[in-house]
Amino acid sequence: MPCFRLARRPVWLAAFVLITGLNAPLHAQSQAPATPASATQSTPYLGTLRLAVDATDLDHKVFHVRQTLPVRPGPLTLYLPRWIPGQHAPNGEAARVAGLQFRANGARVNWQRDPLDTNTFRLEVPQGAKELEISFDTLTPLTRDAGRVVMTPEILGVQWYELVLYPAGYAARDITVEAQLRLPEGWKQASAFRPVTQKGSLVSYPAVTLETLIDSPVFAGINMRRIELDPAGAKRPVTLNLFADTPEQLQASEEQIEAHRSLVRQADRLFGARHYAHYDFLLSLSETYGGVGLEHHQSSENGVRPNYFKDWSKASGPRELLPHEYTHSWNGKFRRPRDLWTPHYNTPMQDSLLWLYEGQTQYWGRVLAARSGLVSPELAREGWARVAAWASQNSGRAWRNLQDTTNEPVIEQRAGEDPWRNWRRSYDYYDEAALVWLEADMLIRERSKGQRSLDDFARAFFGVEDGRVDPLLYDFDDIVRTLNGVQPYDWAKFLRDHLDSHGPDAPLAGLEHSGWKLGYNEQQSENQRASEEGGGRRGGQDFSYSIGVQIAREGQIQQVVWDGPAFRAGVAPMATLVAVNQRSYTPEVLKEAITRAKGSKDPIDLLVKEGDRYRTVRVNYHQGLRYPALQRVDGRADTLSAILSLR
Repeated sequence: MPCFRLARRPVWLAAFVLITGLNAPLHAQSQAPATPASATQSTPYLGTLRLAVDATDLDHKVFHVRQTLPVRPGPLTLYLPRWIPGQHAPNGEAARVAGLQFRANGARVNWQRDPLDTNTFRLEVPQGAKELEISFDTLTPLTRDAGRVVMTPEILGVQWYELVLYPAGYAARDITVEAQLRLPEGWKQASAFRPVTQKGSLVSYPAVTLETLIDSPVFAGINMRRIELDPAGAKRPVTLNLFADTPEQLQASEEQIEAHRSLVRQADRLFGARHYAHYDFLLSLSETYGGVGLEHHQSSENGVRPNYFKDWSKASGPRELLPHEYTHSWNGKFRRPRDLWTPHYNTPMQDSLLWLYEGQTQYWGRVLAARSGLVSPELAREGWARVAAWASQNSGRAWRNLQDTTNEPVIEQRAGEDPWRNWRRSYDYYDEAALVWLEADMLIRERSKGQRSLDDFARAFFGVEDGRVDPLLYDFDDIVRTLNGVQPYDWAKFLRDHLDSHGPDAPLAGLEHSGWKLGYNEQQSENQRASEEGGGRRGGQDFSYSIGVQIAREGQIQQVVWDGPAFRAGVAPMATLVAVNQRSYTPEVLKEAITRAKGSKDPIDLLVKEGDRYRTVRVNYHQGLRYPALQRVDGRADTLSAILSLR
């Protein structure tokens, strides 16, 4: 999704002034032009950076890094990547670097960190030195509480942006890197980055630009399976690379594999072009290796629970991950927002167009999951019901518009708890924007009398220049112009109304025009139950649409709906629910209490623990259990099913 938004021109300009005077010139404009290739006057770095990564220290979960950098005597500034593509935020973590040393002419070279930009390192290259030897360790998280775990006894992931220092003053595409990776004995690897050789555990890669290196992560493991998703001899092949905790978790039926092959075919029919030389899904199935969804141009990093194939008929959420990340090869990596493209990884990104980059990707991810058969039509409709219910309960719309949520990656940087999410708002440009794009789809269909749809926009916007890999930039006017080419309408007003308004209502018009409306059932579906049971390491129960809380397995209250029944009773997140109506809390006890309160005047008594204090709160709620479900709209055709149907 990972994956992972801000208009900050003063910061951008400050960074531009900083980098232009360092080590070598970077001839950049204040705004990127139509194509990145012309955004800078190419000035290649003076030689190839050689990078050697030892990934064998699984016990300590540490990468050992050695670099050799051609240099000239004099001042030198080096960057550790900070602004990470796909994360849209300054998430490069200098705190994970330890043991950093520089040597030249056999002697140690002192260095100094920039106190205001801690990913920047300055030093003086001594006279006579032609190479700088760099060594450091990257300390990866030991537990999930410390961050995403990327090294386990069975699986590891190499994200190069954590493992390389590069010279300031050059565009990433003007720096050449030659990398080697040492893996544990007997392990196999997969990446869009094709090795030149693999001798035992040492993998050698070809010399590529820093841009290509950063965009080509590696998954490796002891249990690995490779599945070709294209017909034999495909010109631009697509491969599903599986890594698991145990060999048994790699087992998949032919029907399950065929659904992944169908995803590739359905994307071809939607976009009408491929913008990669080859594409690799990197998919981990693990209880311990960190979950992830992060897009790259010719690959994607994906991490799900180990029951991905085993529980195929139950929870559908994990099977929407691959369609989303695959769509990003077109939307986000090939067609890229003009203000999100930067010459290198220490220039701030601007995220104003994530409502297309992520929002329409969220739409096509859901559609392609259904069209390919990865998700059944019933489960697809249930997914839209959950989105509609979430949006309807999003009270933060009253003060914060959808456009402002595109700043969220920089504000939050994907860290910490978010207990008041529906009031503060969060990454709403994903799902709320997906509802907006459903409405746009319906407008096109209705105004063209069924002759055109948002599929035509996808082909016109993302399907141009088949085979081109170099990004093609766009701005707001380009989106509007293409929409008008598909179906004349005041699209600028349509988009700005949705992006800049403060509600109060959720954008559900598209759903209703597609023949469905939001409703609620008193009984959970099997998919909803499975989603709760498999909802991450904490699991839990979702009572958001009844008393207004989400509760983890151990009884901790994770979320409280702002101004919902529990909120009005005084319940706050992070408290622990101990008892319900004087009975020890279990999900079943709470469900029974909510059901009994329906139609009565008696409140539901909750005993909650906050630190070392206990108190009883009385929740006045009498509408019973409620779980989102779509209901048919009388008199309207079922267009949603047509949108989700096989092409």
